[in-house]
Amino acid sequence: MQLIDKLNHVKGFIFDLDGTLLDTLISLSKSYNRGLVQLGMPTHQHDAYRYFIGDGARRCVERCLPATELGLVDQLLALQLEDYQATWRDDVSIYDGIDSLLSYLSSNAFPCAVLSNKNHSFTQLCVEHFFPAVKFDAIQGFTQQVPHKPNPIGALKIAEQLAIDPSELAIIGDTKMDIETAVSCGMVAIGAQWGFRDRHELEVAGADLVLESPRALLQLIQSTNIEAST
Repeated sequence: MQLIDKLNHVKGFIFDLDGTLLDTLISLSKSYNRGLVQLGMPTHQHDAYRYFIGDGARRCVERCLPATELGLVDQLLALQLEDYQATWRDDVSIYDGIDSLLSYLSSNAFPCAVLSNKNHSFTQLCVEHFFPAVKFDAIQGFTQQVPHKPNPIGALKIAEQLAIDPSELAIIGDTKMDIETAVSCGMVAIGAQWGFRDRHELEVAGADLVLESPRALLQLIQSTNIEAST
Protein backbone atom coordinates (compact mmCIF):
# COMPACT_ATOMS: atom_id res chain seq x y z
CA MET A 1 0.00 0.00 0.00
CA GLN A 2 1.33 3.44 -0.92
CA LEU A 3 2.12 5.85 1.92
CA ILE A 4 -0.64 8.28 0.99
CA ASP A 5 -3.14 5.41 1.05
CA LYS A 6 -1.91 4.35 4.47
CA LEU A 7 -2.29 7.87 5.79
CA ASN A 8 -5.75 8.27 4.33
CA HIS A 9 -6.86 5.19 6.29
CA VAL A 10 -5.64 6.54 9.65
CA LYS A 11 -8.49 7.10 12.12
CA GLY A 12 -6.57 7.68 15.35
CA PHE A 13 -3.13 8.35 16.84
CA ILE A 14 -0.98 6.74 19.52
CA PHE A 15 1.78 8.99 20.90
CA ASP A 16 4.95 8.04 22.71
CA LEU A 17 5.56 10.28 25.75
CA ASP A 18 9.26 10.93 26.48
CA GLY A 19 10.92 12.44 23.43
CA THR A 20 7.65 12.80 21.52
CA LEU A 21 5.13 14.77 23.58
CA LEU A 22 7.48 15.85 26.37
CA ASP A 23 11.15 16.80 26.39
CA THR A 24 12.20 14.97 29.54
CA LEU A 25 15.86 14.48 28.68
CA ILE A 26 17.27 16.84 31.32
CA SER A 27 14.76 15.72 33.94
CA LEU A 28 15.58 12.04 33.53
CA SER A 29 19.33 12.46 33.13
CA LYS A 30 19.56 14.51 36.33
CA SER A 31 17.53 11.92 38.21
CA TYR A 32 19.71 9.01 37.10
CA ASN A 33 22.89 11.01 37.70
CA ARG A 34 21.84 11.82 41.27
CA GLY A 35 21.43 8.10 41.90
CA LEU A 36 24.85 7.39 40.40
CA VAL A 37 26.43 10.01 42.69
CA GLN A 38 24.88 8.35 45.74
CA LEU A 39 26.50 5.07 44.70
CA GLY A 40 29.86 6.69 44.01
CA MET A 41 29.59 5.92 40.30
CA PRO A 42 30.58 8.20 37.40
CA THR A 43 27.79 10.33 35.92
CA HIS A 44 27.04 11.04 32.25
CA GLN A 45 26.45 14.08 30.06
CA HIS A 46 22.80 14.80 29.34
CA ASP A 47 23.16 13.92 25.66
CA ALA A 48 24.34 10.41 26.53
CA TYR A 49 20.90 9.72 27.91
CA ARG A 50 19.38 10.11 24.45
CA TYR A 51 20.56 6.53 23.88
CA PHE A 52 20.13 5.26 27.45
CA ILE A 53 16.44 6.18 27.66
CA GLY A 54 13.76 4.49 25.61
CA ASP A 55 13.15 0.91 26.61
CA GLY A 56 12.49 1.04 30.32
CA ALA A 57 14.16 2.10 33.55
CA ARG A 58 16.09 -1.15 34.08
CA ARG A 59 17.73 -0.99 30.66
CA CYS A 60 18.60 2.66 31.28
CA VAL A 61 20.21 1.76 34.60
CA GLU A 62 22.20 -1.04 32.97
CA ARG A 63 23.52 1.44 30.42
CA CYS A 64 24.35 4.02 33.11
CA LEU A 65 26.51 1.71 35.17
CA PRO A 66 30.02 0.57 34.29
CA ALA A 67 30.06 -2.96 32.90
CA THR A 68 31.87 -4.12 36.04
CA GLU A 69 29.16 -2.73 38.35
CA LEU A 70 25.97 -4.34 37.08
CA GLY A 71 25.43 -5.82 40.53
CA LEU A 72 24.25 -2.34 41.52
CA VAL A 73 21.31 -2.34 39.09
CA ASP A 74 18.63 -2.92 41.71
CA GLN A 75 20.12 -0.32 44.05
CA LEU A 76 20.28 2.32 41.34
CA LEU A 77 16.75 1.48 40.23
CA ALA A 78 15.48 2.02 43.76
CA LEU A 79 17.38 5.28 44.18
CA GLN A 80 16.17 6.65 40.86
CA LEU A 81 12.57 5.70 41.62
CA GLU A 82 12.72 7.47 44.98
CA ASP A 83 14.29 10.54 43.38
CA TYR A 84 11.90 10.63 40.43
CA GLN A 85 8.84 10.46 42.68
CA ALA A 86 9.87 13.91 43.94
CA THR A 87 11.29 15.42 40.75
CA TRP A 88 9.26 14.12 37.76
CA ARG A 89 7.85 17.62 37.08
CA ASP A 90 11.26 19.32 37.07
CA ASP A 91 13.08 20.42 33.90
CA VAL A 92 10.31 19.11 31.61
CA SER A 93 8.87 21.01 28.66
CA ILE A 94 6.22 20.32 26.03
CA TYR A 95 7.70 20.24 22.54
CA ASP A 96 6.87 23.30 20.49
CA GLY A 97 3.80 22.63 18.35
CA ILE A 98 2.47 19.70 20.40
CA ASP A 99 -0.27 21.76 22.04
CA SER A 100 -1.53 22.96 18.66
CA LEU A 101 -1.40 19.44 17.24
CA LEU A 102 -3.34 17.93 20.14
CA SER A 103 -5.85 20.78 20.08
CA TYR A 104 -6.51 20.18 16.38
CA LEU A 105 -6.92 16.44 16.84
CA SER A 106 -9.26 16.93 19.77
CA SER A 107 -11.40 19.56 18.05
CA ASN A 108 -11.73 17.25 15.05
CA ALA A 109 -12.71 14.24 17.18
CA PHE A 110 -9.62 12.13 16.46
CA PRO A 111 -9.13 9.40 19.08
CA CYS A 112 -5.70 9.85 20.70
CA ALA A 113 -3.73 7.72 23.14
CA VAL A 114 -0.38 7.65 24.90
CA LEU A 115 1.81 4.53 25.00
CA SER A 116 5.02 4.85 27.00
CA ASN A 117 7.80 2.64 28.29
CA LYS A 118 7.77 4.76 31.43
CA ASN A 119 6.15 3.07 34.43
CA HIS A 120 2.37 3.37 34.15
CA SER A 121 1.95 5.48 37.29
CA PHE A 122 4.44 8.08 36.07
CA THR A 123 2.93 8.00 32.58
CA GLN A 124 -0.45 8.91 34.03
CA LEU A 125 1.01 11.61 36.28
CA CYS A 126 2.91 13.26 33.42
CA VAL A 127 -0.02 13.21 31.01
CA GLU A 128 -2.50 14.55 33.56
CA HIS A 129 -0.10 17.25 34.78
CA PHE A 130 1.26 18.56 31.49
CA PHE A 131 -1.90 18.08 29.38
CA PRO A 132 -4.78 18.83 31.76
CA ALA A 133 -7.03 20.10 28.96
CA VAL A 134 -6.48 17.11 26.65
CA LYS A 135 -8.78 14.13 26.86
CA PHE A 136 -6.72 11.14 25.81
CA ASP A 137 -8.87 8.12 25.07
CA ALA A 138 -6.28 5.74 26.51
CA ILE A 139 -3.09 6.12 28.55
CA GLN A 140 -0.79 3.13 28.92
CA GLY A 141 2.62 2.77 30.49
CA PHE A 142 4.72 -0.22 31.50
CA THR A 143 3.12 -2.70 33.89
CA GLN A 144 3.61 -6.35 34.73
CA GLN A 145 0.81 -7.11 32.27
CA VAL A 146 1.93 -4.68 29.54
CA PRO A 147 5.60 -5.19 28.59
CA HIS A 148 7.85 -2.50 27.18
CA LYS A 149 7.69 -1.62 23.52
CA PRO A 150 8.47 -3.05 20.98
CA ASN A 151 6.30 -5.80 22.43
CA PRO A 152 2.96 -5.16 20.66
CA ILE A 153 0.69 -5.94 23.63
CA GLY A 154 0.28 -2.30 24.74
CA ALA A 155 -0.46 -0.97 21.27
CA LEU A 156 -2.94 -3.75 20.51
CA LYS A 157 -4.63 -3.18 23.87
CA ILE A 158 -5.08 0.48 22.95
CA ALA A 159 -6.48 -0.44 19.53
CA GLU A 160 -9.04 -2.62 21.29
CA GLN A 161 -9.91 0.17 23.73
CA LEU A 162 -10.38 2.62 20.88
CA ALA A 163 -12.33 0.04 18.85
CA ILE A 164 -10.18 0.86 15.81
CA ASP A 165 -8.48 -1.70 13.57
CA PRO A 166 -4.69 -1.55 14.10
CA SER A 167 -4.19 -0.76 10.39
CA GLU A 168 -6.18 2.45 10.95
CA LEU A 169 -3.94 3.72 13.74
CA ALA A 170 -0.65 5.60 13.57
CA ILE A 171 2.08 5.45 16.19
CA ILE A 172 4.21 8.58 16.57
CA GLY A 173 7.51 8.07 18.39
CA ASP A 174 11.15 9.08 18.50
CA THR A 175 12.90 5.72 18.94
CA LYS A 176 13.23 2.44 17.10
CA MET A 177 11.09 0.81 19.82
CA ASP A 178 8.12 2.94 18.77
CA ILE A 179 8.64 2.24 15.07
CA GLU A 180 9.15 -1.51 15.59
CA THR A 181 5.96 -1.59 17.67
CA ALA A 182 3.99 0.06 14.87
CA VAL A 183 5.44 -2.28 12.25
CA SER A 184 4.69 -5.41 14.29
CA CYS A 185 1.08 -4.27 14.80
CA GLY A 186 0.50 -3.28 11.19
CA MET A 187 0.08 0.37 12.22
CA VAL A 188 1.40 3.41 10.38
CA ALA A 189 4.85 4.25 11.81
CA ILE A 190 5.68 7.96 12.06
CA GLY A 191 9.12 8.91 13.33
CA ALA A 192 9.43 11.99 15.54
CA GLN A 193 12.81 13.41 14.57
CA TRP A 194 12.34 16.24 17.07
CA GLY A 195 12.89 13.77 19.93
CA PHE A 196 15.86 11.91 21.39
CA ARG A 197 17.07 9.87 18.40
CA ASP A 198 18.04 10.61 14.81
CA ARG A 199 16.40 10.08 11.43
CA HIS A 200 18.68 7.18 10.51
CA GLU A 201 17.57 5.06 13.47
CA LEU A 202 13.91 5.70 12.69
CA GLU A 203 14.26 4.92 8.99
CA VAL A 204 16.24 1.72 9.59
CA ALA A 205 13.58 0.57 12.06
CA GLY A 206 10.98 0.82 9.28
CA ALA A 207 9.29 4.21 9.70
CA ASP A 208 6.77 4.97 6.97
CA LEU A 209 7.87 8.58 7.24
CA VAL A 210 9.98 10.74 9.54
CA LEU A 211 8.91 14.27 10.39
CA GLU A 212 11.04 17.10 11.76
CA SER A 213 8.45 18.76 13.99
CA PRO A 214 4.97 18.45 15.47
CA ARG A 215 3.95 21.29 13.17
CA ALA A 216 4.94 19.16 10.17
CA LEU A 217 2.69 16.37 11.45
CA LEU A 218 -0.19 18.79 11.88
CA GLN A 219 0.29 20.11 8.35
CA LEU A 220 0.40 16.56 7.00
CA ILE A 221 -2.88 15.64 8.72
CA GLN A 222 -4.53 18.81 7.46
CA SER A 223 -3.36 18.21 3.89
CA THR A 224 -4.56 14.59 3.56
CA ASN A 225 -7.96 12.94 3.49
CA ILE A 226 -7.53 11.65 7.04
CA GLU A 227 -10.83 11.61 8.90
CA ALA A 228 -11.49 10.76 12.51
CA SER A 229 -13.05 7.45 13.52
CA THR A 230 -16.77 7.80 14.14
